Amino acid sequence: MRYILIVKGSRYSEASLKTSREHRDAMAAYNELLARAGVLLAAEGLQPSSSGMRITYPVHGGMPKVTVGPFTLEKELVAGFKMIEVKSEEEAIDWAMRMPNPSGFGDGEIELRLLSEDVNLLHVSPTMALEADLRDQIDMLKKS
Repeated sequence: MRYILIVKGSRYSEASLKTSREHRDAMAAYNELLARAGVLLAAEGLQPSSSGMRITYPVHGGMPKVTVGPFTLEKELVAGFKMIEVKSEEEAIDWAMRMPNPSGFGDGEIELRLLSEDVNLLHVSPTMALEADLRDQIDMLKKS
């Protein structure tokens, strides 16, 4: 079972404030623990929403709209994530509970979510990438 531990944003992550050395060391030790246990699939932090964009889709038939950050309501933003693969929900909760407070300044929040295990989705991406590559090669041959 794959889970994602979504680290919620805060006014500190939105301001790009660095956490203390102790906090960074604790988070590095946590990541190392996950890796040594063989459950860590990915771990990434995100830039503040001021460097991001949102694409919103209106009612059926409308054109998508791009809105440039920053965005408000920090607790609705994502500051980073870790993806783990475990045997049970209880194990996922146990790993999430071991994470140091992700904000580093208090008032942190993690959202734990089970990833969809749709087998079709897992096989579509590589196939689509190969097909796109082949189309590009054919287009280049046509142009020459």
